Amino acid sequence: MSARQRIAVIAGDGIGKEVVPAAIQCLESIASIHSLKFDFVDLPWGSDHYMATGSMMPADGLEQLSTHDAIFLGAVGIPEIPDTETLWGLLIPIRRYFEQYINLRPVRSLAGVDSPLKAGSDIDFLIVRENNEGEYSEIGGRIYRGLPQEAAVQESVFTRHGVQRAARYAATLAASRAGRLTSATKSNGIVHTMPFWDEIVEQVVTEAGGVELESVLIDALAARMVLKPWSLDVVVASNLFGDILSDLGSALTGSIGVAPSANLNPERKHPSLFEPVHGSAPDIAGKGLANPVGQIWSGVMMLDHLGHHEAATHLSHAFEDVLAAGISTRDLGGSASTEEFTTAVLSAISETAKVVAP
Repeated sequence: MSARQRIAVIAGDGIGKEVVPAAIQCLESIASIHSLKFDFVDLPWGSDHYMATGSMMPADGLEQLSTHDAIFLGAVGIPEIPDTETLWGLLIPIRRYFEQYINLRPVRSLAGVDSPLKAGSDIDFLIVRENNEGEYSEIGGRIYRGLPQEAAVQESVFTRHGVQRAARYAATLAASRAGRLTSATKSNGIVHTMPFWDEIVEQVVTEAGGVELESVLIDALAARMVLKPWSLDVVVASNLFGDILSDLGSALTGSIGVAPSANLNPERKHPSLFEPVHGSAPDIAGKGLANPVGQIWSGVMMLDHLGHHEAATHLSHAFEDVLAAGISTRDLGGSASTEEFTTAVLSAISETAKVVAP
């Protein structure tokens, strides 16, 4: 029997309140089969908390989260609150306080999910996004507000330490796969930070050995993702570039609703956070239309990070089998509701239990 693990659950806003409970049902079913012990601790933070208190989480929110083994997040954001408040009031403080400097996003074809691409092989690559600095710094500001000469300044921050650790993680990952690492850059137009990025990534990969490095301009890489995504294995990118490329990747494989992500503290000094790529989708919230695959797949990544590899494989096979059988939600061309799809996954978990359980 495994030790009990505490999972902080922040369903957040919009469809997060629908897909998180759906994924928790699947995780609880998997846990019972694989003799895992999870305490799912619900934390009612997000936009409702902001409307009531003026903040997205309590003043001691980070301290509360620090006592957990992982964080399972749904989505945050509503039209009534600026995105700068919802994002910087919850997700970014969590990523930075807990040194979740790797954002890992798989881009993979799924049986039963049609890609808008009409030719080529199956898509299967990983995007490693530097998650704590880069273009998403807090340094900058606005001056002369309301005047004709009003101006805004936003500083990018690239540190040797930050780029090195992202590159090392990506190189190690590439070495465990096909040994090919593609680095996203724009060194022909961004004359300081991007050449700095290129130099450090090359140094890290050279020292690691056994990995083939290719540095590709971000615009050319975006085009390549559309034309030949099957030519990629592991992509490492800065905070902004990785963010944009990963959303493009999810669209290429059929829907942003299926895309998962992990915000990792690889050393496990702090809890890591797992969330789908999609947003809160207020236009469909409460209608039972939300696709829970992104949240369930994020649960797979959480299980794997916590060391429960067989359980992660079991859950992955279950939701993939359901999709392959032609059961899907509206965004994928199907007719299943959130509840109906989740019920199908739960059935698939039970049906394959004897095969994959220890």
